[in-house]
Parts: sequence; structure tokens; C-alpha cells
Amino acid sequence: MTTPATPSPVSPDAPAFPALALGDDALVLSHRLGEWAGHAPVLEEEVALANIALDLLGQARLLLSMAGDEDELAYLREERSFRNLQLVEQPNGDFAHTIARQLYFSTYQTLLYAELASGDGEFAPLAAKAVKEVAYHQDHAEQWTLRLGDGTDESHARMQTGIDALWRFTGEMFKPVPGLDADWQALRQSWTASVTAVIERATLTVPEGPQTGAWTAGAGREGLHTESFGRMLAEMQHLHRSHPGASW
Repeated sequence: MTTPATPSPVSPDAPAFPALALGDDALVLSHRLGEWAGHAPVLEEEVALANIALDLLGQARLLLSMAGDEDELAYLREERSFRNLQLVEQPNGDFAHTIARQLYFSTYQTLLYAELASGDGEFAPLAAKAVKEVAYHQDHAEQWTLRLGDGTDESHARMQTGIDALWRFTGEMFKPVPGLDADWQALRQSWTASVTAVIERATLTVPEGPQTGAWTAGAGREGLHTESFGRMLAEMQHLHRSHPGASW
């Protein structure tokens, strides 16, 4: 049995970089949401989170296939070769923490895909197909943010904790991705307005920073990741690496 070679890191100036960056975002968040299997608070959410995870996995497969062999890119790369945002790799925490992460990312993804779908670039066809999926992801996150934020004292406190804890990772979303044609400043403004409206409707407090640009955390696009990512990656790649070259 031949062991497949580890894919070489893709530099930011490579044509495949934007597909890899967006694909890694979807792949990593899909895995994180999949970790809720058997642990969601109610059966309906078990199904909803699994469906969102599958939507993201489908996006990841298409995007990674634009950059190379999807299986090799998913299962054989080392940690520093992944180009996902640090936001999507953050641990699930409690359910409110997961919803805060989902609110931030799905709002960003909906706005970005809508812009890409309106153009004629190589990502337009994929974005046009995915934009309805991610709009549902956004609506799901918004409804739970409202439900938890304007619920009991405990659900309100937990939702605020999640909103606060993940806020520092949101700025990385608006750093331009080399090779991806988007109006990043306008995207940031639209995202801020949308997320702020939801947080305020949920009777929560918007963290400080969006107007001043004080968002500094996050270098996932450069291959720098948080401590928890390495453990997640080891779990995600374990089966494939244990049986290299195997096929069904």
C-alpha cells in the first residue's frame, strides 16, 4: 500500500489560494458542527445542525476540488497548511457559544457569496448555488440568538458570553483574500450593521470595537491557528492516516 504524499502548502499568491481558503472555512466549521451529533439540546437541533454541517461539507468538497485532490487536502495536510479563519476552528463550547460563532460566520458567508454570485468570476456558479443554503444558516443562527438572548436570565448570560468571547476573531473575515475579488470594506460595514441589529434585538450588548477597527485576533489565512485546532485536526484525520491509501 502506497502512502500518499503530503500536499505542499499553497502560498497566498497561488491561483488556488482563494478556493483553498473558502474551502477550509467550510470544512473546519462542518467538522465542528458535526461534533454536536448526539449532544444537541433537542432532537430538532440535532437534525438542523447536522444539515448545516452537510451543507458546508458539500461546499468544502467543491471548493477543495478546485484547488487539488479534495481528500488529500482534507486529510493529509499539516496544521500550518490550512488557511481557514480562526473563528471557525473555535471549540463549540455550550450551545449559545456555537450559535454566536454561527451568527458571525453565516452572516459573513451570506454577504460574501451574494457578492460573488452577482459577478462573473470562477466562484460565481458555486456561490449562486450556495447562497440559499447559507441564508438559511444565517436565519437559523439569528432566530436562536433572539431566542436565547431574550429568554431566561441564564440563556441571556450564556448568549452574551458567547457573543463577547468570539468577537475578537471576527476582524479576520474582512482581511482581503488574495485572488478573491470582493469589496471587503463594504462587506465589513454590511456585516456590522446586520449583526449589530440582531444582537440589539436579542437585548444583548454589542461588544466594543467594530467602529474603531479594534479587531486584531486571527491569522488563520497565514496558517497560524489556535491551540484547539491541532486536536480537532488530529481527530478529523485519524481514520484516513491510520489506513493510508485505502479505498472502499
